[in-house]
Amino acid sequence: MSPQSLVTYRGAVYPSQCDHMGHMNVSSYVAKFDEATWHLFAAIGLTPSRLRAEPLGMAGLEQHIEYKRELFAGDVVTVSSEILELKNKTIRFAHEMKNDETGEIAARMVVVAACLDRTTHRARPLPADVRDRASSLIEGESAERTPARQP
Repeated sequence: MSPQSLVTYRGAVYPSQCDHMGHMNVSSYVAKFDEATWHLFAAIGLTPSRLRAEPLGMAGLEQHIEYKRELFAGDVVTVSSEILELKNKTIRFAHEMKNDETGEIAARMVVVAACLDRTTHRARPLPADVRDRASSLIEGESAERTPARQP
């Protein structure tokens, strides 16, 4: 991950998240990455209140996951996220999950998501302030230090 990455999730692996072989099941990796996605979206201005108030939504178009190291019940993990590419209607970003004890990368996921108009159910341009905040992360500024510009 680059210096522009944000910590978007911290948690632990619970026994209920493990499969018959004793390691964290793939569905749990996806669930933790999904939680990280919503933290990343909030950091660029796509907050829950905004998504409820405006006819605006996000939808995943593509996900690519690499499983690098097994995780077991009791392992503590952190997900860091970064924006890789920004287009008019889509955003491509990456999540990296690390085992906090060993420092090893357990998994990495790259996602392409589209901004949607929830009224028409069609892709729409990302709002200008969201594009500005996402661009600032690509350019190396922290979203927390960069105020969102008003449209």
